[in-house]
Amino acid sequence: MPVQARRQEERSALTRRALLDATVTCLAELGYAGTTSAAVAERAGLSRGAQLHHFGTRDQMVVAAVEHLAQKRLRRVRDEMSRLGPSGAAPVGSTDSGPPEAALRLLAEAVSGPLYAASLELWVAARSHPALGAELVPAEERVNAGLAEVCRAYVTTDPIEVRLTLDLLLGRGVSGLLTPHPERRQAEVLAAWARRLKSSARG
Repeated sequence: MPVQARRQEERSALTRRALLDATVTCLAELGYAGTTSAAVAERAGLSRGAQLHHFGTRDQMVVAAVEHLAQKRLRRVRDEMSRLGPSGAAPVGSTDSGPPEAALRLLAEAVSGPLYAASLELWVAARSHPALGAELVPAEERVNAGLAEVCRAYVTTDPIEVRLTLDLLLGRGVSGLLTPHPERRQAEVLAAWARRLKSSARG
């Protein structure tokens, strides 16, 4: 690829990423109604034209932003889990007892905080905005597939337990928005669930 074309592609990717990051911030702080195209462009320090160039509609932009952050966090989970040795031992300095507990901790972090607040904003708004729902459902299915893949790889292969595990983590993500869970209590809950799954596997 010619140097000029490569540089243009890199600038385009940076612009798109700035818009996505600004959109997530706006969703978390202003809600869906306040996340206008103009507000996002201003937060990103870009022109309205730049926003229109990358995303045709606001709904496409907000859904892409939430999925972008979700996939970014999923990559972090996979990268962190790849550091576990073949013996199944946790990395030096980790307080986790092994792969299942480490994966649960990382997945819990992936579905909490600003990401989850932004996602909830879209879920609620989609109830009365069919066009938003049409954009959101496929994106949510892709994210859930990624979460389930990590869960099957490191936590449990049982389909029902995979669903129960994700429901537990997503539910704690919701409950932690108003009152954040103390780190020690969160660790105790995840460790208890890991033990329960291990006991279930032994039959």
